[in-house]
Amino acid sequence: MLTLTPTAFDPKTETPGRRLAVAEVMCAAFAAAYPADPPLIPEREAQSLTHETPGERSAHVVVWDGPRALAWGMLEYSLTENLHLVHARLLVHPDARRRGLGREVARTLEAQARALGRSLVTFMTAERAPAGAPFARTLGAEAALPMRRSQLVLEAAPPELLRDWTVRPEGEPYALHLWEELPEAYLARLADMVMVMNTAPRGDIEMDDWTVTPEMLRSWERQLAEGGEKRLTAVVEDTRSGELVGFSDVYWSPERAPLVFQGGTAVRPSARGHGLGKWLKAAVLLRLPGFAPGARFVRTSNAEENAAMLGINVALGFAPWDSQTEWKLRL
Repeated sequence: MLTLTPTAFDPKTETPGRRLAVAEVMCAAFAAAYPADPPLIPEREAQSLTHETPGERSAHVVVWDGPRALAWGMLEYSLTENLHLVHARLLVHPDARRRGLGREVARTLEAQARALGRSLVTFMTAERAPAGAPFARTLGAEAALPMRRSQLVLEAAPPELLRDWTVRPEGEPYALHLWEELPEAYLARLADMVMVMNTAPRGDIEMDDWTVTPEMLRSWERQLAEGGEKRLTAVVEDTRSGELVGFSDVYWSPERAPLVFQGGTAVRPSARGHGLGKWLKAAVLLRLPGFAPGARFVRTSNAEENAAMLGINVALGFAPWDSQTEWKLRL
């Protein structure tokens, strides 16, 4: 018997079958929005439901029809910083849409956010799932940060430009490292480097800087391994001090081989103007044939107001592929 009442769901204590049922919602929603992409793998998505970063928590709700999940929602939040903020995800199975399930899950998530003492909810919608933006408006949310998702066809990447961007001045103090596993000796320095992402545009979202720790980096590494995913990380080190002044990383799964996903790219403000961002991006692209065999496309996401990074991507041949919007809902 169908009930429209979302119920609490703890992936860490639920049965594998129930986790898999929720993962089927995630996979079906993805396939409806991105039918040309390699499909998500239910077992991998089910495993991802159990992941939590140190210092953070998640809360899940599911609408069930017997053993079948029809809709799923989740809140993610920090226990130590940005205590006013919570990030939400909400998906309804394509076969169960237009029945009010999204609204019921949203109400439940809002009540949970209030109970946690949070005053701001953020969430993302995508152009290729066109119902998302109108739904966000019905909730009273405000568009806070427009994002551009771009795609590079790898065989079209300009080889001369990649070579030019990786040629460095003789005697400069910068050294490039490329890692598939993060070395312990650099872990604290890399955590500090990743926090430079706090300088990326935030649009109209009221949030404080967030912290990255070595424990978080190792946790994310374990989660990637559990999901069958690989990461390639490029860093630039200032050899005079040992400080890392730039980084860029990409992610790839052999099970979804055509796609590589760009993670973060950042250069410390004190080291900008020396072409380090271009060097990092080009070095990663040149390494992809060995790191990600079978890859054909690279996808990246940038705030529309991030002109510097968009300029690098456009020069490399990235073209607009999709748009996203980050929304905020004040409680």
